[in-house]
Amino acid sequence: MTIALPPLPYEKNSLEPHISSETLEYHYQKHHASYAAKLNALIRDTYLEKQTLKEIISTSSGDVLINAGQVFNHSFYWQSMSPNGGGLPHGVLASAIDSQWGSFDDFKASFNDKALNNLGSGWTWLVKTPNGKLDILNTANAETPVSQQDLVPILVIDLWEHAYYIDYRNRRSKYLEAFWALVNWNFASNNFIAAP
Repeated sequence: MTIALPPLPYEKNSLEPHISSETLEYHYQKHHASYAAKLNALIRDTYLEKQTLKEIISTSSGDVLINAGQVFNHSFYWQSMSPNGGGLPHGVLASAIDSQWGSFDDFKASFNDKALNNLGSGWTWLVKTPNGKLDILNTANAETPVSQQDLVPILVIDLWEHAYYIDYRNRRSKYLEAFWALVNWNFASNNFIAAP
């Protein structure tokens, strides 16, 4: 089985002015596509070829795990944003955020603090823990919550510089502002509700 590069869920210019079509061109068609191509080359004619992406992540190591993690993380990141995103969460996810952090503003401040202090290249995630609570988690490089038992990813922001350097140079805080204007709360809510 080939691990397909999923199509972007929107046109490349749909996230403007927050994230430019030039950024998406490089990020999706160069970086994300390259990880998928490398992964498929690595698993070709091996037992991993018959596994799903999540199975590959949970059973592999080295270059295979790195590329599989990057394919998963990037695919999840694209879904975490929407041209019609932003605003506030709703329903049970909003209630869970308020219960955990006291208010959406306090949650947002905690998420931003975690993301701003995520050193180097990596990701900041909103995850659901085994006890049904929410947590904010930093991962480095190609690490993903999928490889950590019982953590369910809800939402993610990519903090590799290629995600924002064209538009914001080294101003990660400006990129975070743009992300909040795009957050796909429907996607996040569906992940939260579907999680065991």
